[in-house]
Amino acid sequence: MPGMSGLEATSQIRRWESDKRTPIIALTAAVQKGDREKCLSIGMDDYVTKPVVKGTIAKILQRWLP
Repeated sequence: MPGMSGLEATSQIRRWESDKRTPIIALTAAVQKGDREKCLSIGMDDYVTKPVVKGTIAKILQRWLP
């Protein structure tokens, strides 16, 4: 969503949802203390930091997609 941070976009998506929840995964270079908790508290489902270790994306997708 242009002009929005990932946190803002997640909040907006959660407001639009009705009966179906879209998995939202943070992929970020931010590794400050509390970043993971902030992402999860705003409504993201998971949090991955860069650089991504091979296999991490596959595990995340298997966890959240049917």
